[in-house]
Amino acid sequence: MSIPLGVGLFLFALAGSAFLVPQLRVLHVLQALIYVAILVLAGRNSPWGFGIGVMVPTAWNCLNLFVTHLFQKGAVQFWSLAHTGHVGQRGPMLVLVGGVAHLLLIIACLTAFLQQGPGERQWGKFLGGGFLALGYLVLIIAIARPR
Repeated sequence: MSIPLGVGLFLFALAGSAFLVPQLRVLHVLQALIYVAILVLAGRNSPWGFGIGVMVPTAWNCLNLFVTHLFQKGAVQFWSLAHTGHVGQRGPMLVLVGGVAHLLLIIACLTAFLQQGPGERQWGKFLGGGFLALGYLVLIIAIARPR
């Protein structure tokens, strides 16, 4: 149940971001395909899907935590909303929501995968799915990011 919840929450954050920043719509639609793949493949207990569900969210969270610092900005905006009832920027708040969704997805996919008692072949598929999806993510960012 945690995997569909994590995917749904992240897709909500993507949709909200695309609404607020129209220049991101194409990128976010292409990015959403990754999460549809996670939902379908993980629903079939596929190591490919579990690998995608761990590696892509981990990379995305690291990017927004250590490079763009949008998690921190989102936390500041939530704090402002809680204390003043006003928020300056909604975009970083959606990044924080996406990060929480990703954390749930990482834990759920890794737990489901490890419960299967994976062997070498399953680990290969896990890593293969993750690396292929990361390659796709890099490609769509290069092609569809706003200029």
